[in-house]
Amino acid sequence: MRHGGRGKGGAHIAVGTFCWFRGSTLVEPAAASSPSVLPQDAALREPANAKLPPGELCPDVLYRTGRTVHGQETYTPRLILMDLKGSLSSLKQESGLYWNKQLDAAIAWQGKLTTHTEEVYPKNPYLQDLLSAEGSLSSDGVWKVKVIPNGKGPTPLTTATTPKPLIPTENIRVWSDFLRVHLHPRSICVIQKYNHDGEAGLLEAFGQGESVLKEPRYLEELDDRLHFYVEECDYLQGFQILCDLHDGFSGVGAKATELLQDEYSGRGIITWGLLPGPYSLQQEPQKNIYRLLNTAFGLVHLSAQSSLVCPLSLGGSLGLRPDPPVNFPHLHYDATLPFHCSAILATALDTVTVPYRLHSSPVSMVQLADMLTFSGKKVVTAGAAIPFPLVPSQSLPDALVQLGGTTPWTPLSACGDTCGTRCFAQSVVLRGLDRACHTSQLTPGTPLPSRLHACTTGEEVLAQYFQQQQPRVRSSSHLLLTPCKVLPPYPCLFSSSLSQQGLIQDDPPTGAAVESIPVLGALCSSASLNQTLGDLAKELTKLDLRRWASFMDAGVEQGDLEELLQDLHSLAQCYQGGDSLVD
Repeated sequence: MRHGGRGKGGAHIAVGTFCWFRGSTLVEPAAASSPSVLPQDAALREPANAKLPPGELCPDVLYRTGRTVHGQETYTPRLILMDLKGSLSSLKQESGLYWNKQLDAAIAWQGKLTTHTEEVYPKNPYLQDLLSAEGSLSSDGVWKVKVIPNGKGPTPLTTATTPKPLIPTENIRVWSDFLRVHLHPRSICVIQKYNHDGEAGLLEAFGQGESVLKEPRYLEELDDRLHFYVEECDYLQGFQILCDLHDGFSGVGAKATELLQDEYSGRGIITWGLLPGPYSLQQEPQKNIYRLLNTAFGLVHLSAQSSLVCPLSLGGSLGLRPDPPVNFPHLHYDATLPFHCSAILATALDTVTVPYRLHSSPVSMVQLADMLTFSGKKVVTAGAAIPFPLVPSQSLPDALVQLGGTTPWTPLSACGDTCGTRCFAQSVVLRGLDRACHTSQLTPGTPLPSRLHACTTGEEVLAQYFQQQQPRVRSSSHLLLTPCKVLPPYPCLFSSSLSQQGLIQDDPPTGAAVESIPVLGALCSSASLNQTLGDLAKELTKLDLRRWASFMDAGVEQGDLEELLQDLHSLAQCYQGGDSLVD
């Protein structure tokens, strides 16, 4: 049996603490939708009596099969994760799944030994409770899977309807506090020279990040891990990179994409630039200036080396002026908590990446990027309706007509309100609606409220709707039955007006927790980027860099800044003129 990649796989690289708050949330729904979950993913399975998922998504794009030294099959993300010293909390860098106690204890040295031990971070008790559904590590280091009484498989996951407390937000310090998917030993790469927190030794500037991957130690480590994952793929369609933009990890990500472009030219490189929620300029002036500089350098360098770059944030703008976070009508979240933000952005990301994760007729990473990034428009925006607003008695045509001419999603790229702005091309995914409501259910002979109600398939409804909204835009749409799962450890963010399936209830709330939701997600090549990128350049022009010499000391020169401003203006100009690809 060949282990590793099956089908059109891709390697996934996450660089940064904040981005992996999203990444750790992102791999949860991917595993939960897997039709062939292996032992260590038992807690991600559907309940034993649940209806099998339709199998629309191919988990092998994100995951790989393997085998431990004890012969047990594993299913782990095809992932390289770069983070800082102190960011792992109770998580072992080498992963507990492949731990071999006997080999660990075998020491060849017969002389005197001095043992140094560190205080072990206690595992989050709520996460431990969730993981206990899978099994436990025995005293001899072998993972033992729990079996349900009738012997037909692992213990089913406790659903959100069970009166069990969710993970308190005060217990979430780092992303590993709620990560419940096992990682491969080659996944985690810790940058030891910088600290996760504290007052000193922080990775703050773009130049610092670039220099990390100029060091042979980290460069070789990244290259070794890349080759391990790439060489096992039957077909490598490309790389998906999650990268913090606001700190020095923007430099790490920029250097990583440069290396990928040099070695794997022709493969897709899709980069997601993550930004935290709104800052307070008065409270953190240096951090805000650094955020502005790192974001600008990151966007320009990443767009030069990637097939597509998409900033993701719940903030209102990329600039220094603090705008309020975006609003979702049926979500109650705290924009200052990475745990909350990660769940929302990972839900959007899990939806907009559907085109290249389909089992049948997938669009490759390169094809998706080519459709959206013509004429130098390498930066795109994202948006999502979480959840997609639908009343149980409605059909999809009813819901779309009810939206009127408004943009059907909330913007998620810190580019302000994109309503009414020109769109050049877009890729849209709607998931989680029952097939019965895809088309109109009106009694024959009833006058049709709109042309959408005359469509005979859900795909036709979506295509017709976007043709009406933006007739000169090249638009691709996908309609899936598979919803987005929001079982624990997904935070409880949903309004009491939602049903267990995420639909807007007509009746009074039942009190049952939401388990899955329909989601509408979109990637757009939007004219709003002309102003967003132009404003970013203007704010940089106003900076007195003599006050921020420490940023320049990290490896960025005055000439680099002047070149950055020119590149930002050139990138912004790509989003001027012409209505669409078909002009």
